[in-house]
Amino acid sequence: MSQENKDVLYGLYDDEQDLLKAVDQANASHLDIMDVFTPFPVHGLDPKLGLAESRLHIAGFIYGAIGTLTAFLFMTWVFTRDWPIIFGGKPYWSVPAFIPITFEVTVLMASVGMVVTFYTICGMAPGLVSPTLDDRITDDKFCIAFDVTNAEEADKDKIKGFFTASGASEVNMKTI
Repeated sequence: MSQENKDVLYGLYDDEQDLLKAVDQANASHLDIMDVFTPFPVHGLDPKLGLAESRLHIAGFIYGAIGTLTAFLFMTWVFTRDWPIIFGGKPYWSVPAFIPITFEVTVLMASVGMVVTFYTICGMAPGLVSPTLDDRITDDKFCIAFDVTNAEEADKDKIKGFFTASGASEVNMKTI
């Protein structure tokens, strides 16, 4: 499956406060930000970009509930139908004895399910190579990127002017 190449115009910032101010300026100028890249989470950036809260916790709850049911129903089946043995005078169906294993399977299913879901959503499957705009973004630079694939030269100049006015330390263009 081939993906169309994009022309990306991006600016690098040295500080997260400069980045936050630049995002505010871009929003005020009605510029359509493609993405923002940071080496660590920046507090307050999500609302400025209009990003909704992640729903990964809902998936975690569902995976945990599946784990709870799987463990409890499996132990119920094993100890009442498949292999009914009385341990130390306890009944076949001893719910308090099921609690530790049920808890562990719940945690295991929730954590593994959330990791797989996160990797799937983010496109980080094994063998996939994600294009990187600049290697310094993962180290010490902050980046605002604009998709200028179908933009006219006047629009590109407007974005370059925005980067200059907002204090970007570097402005680059890359096809990804």
